[in-house]
Amino acid sequence: MKKSLAAVVGAVLLAVLAACGGGEDAGAKTLRVGTLSDSKPNAYQENGVFTGFDNELLKAIAAHQNLKLEFVSTEFSALLGQVATGKFDIGSSGISQTDERRKTVDFSAPYNYQSLGIETREGVAITDENSLAGKRIGVVQGTVSDSWLTANAPTAQAVKFPQDAAALAALKSGAIDGAIFDQATAEDYAAKNPDAKLKVVKAITTTIPHGFAVKKGNTELAGKINAGLKAVIADGTWERVHQRFEPNAPVPAEFKAGQK
Repeated sequence: MKKSLAAVVGAVLLAVLAACGGGEDAGAKTLRVGTLSDSKPNAYQENGVFTGFDNELLKAIAAHQNLKLEFVSTEFSALLGQVATGKFDIGSSGISQTDERRKTVDFSAPYNYQSLGIETREGVAITDENSLAGKRIGVVQGTVSDSWLTANAPTAQAVKFPQDAAALAALKSGAIDGAIFDQATAEDYAAKNPDAKLKVVKAITTTIPHGFAVKKGNTELAGKINAGLKAVIADGTWERVHQRFEPNAPVPAEFKAGQK
């Protein structure tokens, strides 16, 4: 009897350990989040902490779903590929959901919409997309800004950068005539760099939704993110985080408190 009982207990313990150690349960491990370190107000690093609208929203979602997160900096042009290969469990950086990107990764439900801003310096003859022809215009490679410039100003000279900081530095130094960033990012750059005399000359609103990226087929993690997103919208957290990072941007109706 003693031997039989010990065998039963051992079998139960092995089953429990196997269930806990499978590694597929999103709540049982620390999830690696690929993000950016320099893209205000969506995703950036401040005093050694990753923050911004997207990252703080994801933290709130994780708290609702008992998920543990570890944020890691990367370049946007590499991010989706890194999610696809499993280097990161989640991509968080104002990622617009396009048909082309859906071939590489799956997305959460929308949590915001893409707006772009054309930014230049005082004295440069750029007023809108129609005045970009022949100008050197900076974009971050692989972003919606990149594809938008190609589609809407094909005669502009696209200068592609790996991240926002490089594009901003080129704009401030005069190496490029203008740049296209996320609208809120462009406005932040203008406000924070008065000596460079930057200005946002045109805001472009799109209906392209932002989403958190996950590896294709990872329906469990996508489901947890979506459930948490519903909760933070309903309890008003989404609006509070939005007000903190994008106070001048309108709140779409579906993200207002009480929505489910």
